[in-house]
Amino acid sequence: MKKMLMAGGLILGMSSTATAQEATPVIDVLKQASCGCCGGWVVAMQEAGYTVNVRDVSGDELYAAKEASGFSDDLWACHTASVAGYTVEGHVPAREIARLLEERPAALGIATPGMPTGSPGMDFGTARDAFDVVLVELDSSQQIFASYPGN
Repeated sequence: MKKMLMAGGLILGMSSTATAQEATPVIDVLKQASCGCCGGWVVAMQEAGYTVNVRDVSGDELYAAKEASGFSDDLWACHTASVAGYTVEGHVPAREIARLLEERPAALGIATPGMPTGSPGMDFGTARDAFDVVLVELDSSQQIFASYPGN
């Protein structure tokens, strides 16, 4: 009986840990050290409850990661991240990452192309560009995942 209770406690503990880990997935970010807006995006993700690991890399290493992602270069931005097997390119809002992780589409990941003013990390004042978050399918085709209006 004692062994069963201990085993049950171990399983319960593991499931609690798994639930806690699912609630706060880790985002791994590759960026260049000199990029301040990338740091702003990292802070926004941390404020949204994500654990974020940042690695400052050379431009060549960042470029290689972007090429390896399967995303076309028209989707590239200043930093590249990964979470739960998905690539997250650029200034993607935290709520779209949460949606991606909730829906779990068969896809390579999501991207906010360029550096739109008003996106996380690019929020300087009240100005906001309209921008899309793009879902990149396994075959590298693209569809709009979310749209954000400008002002």
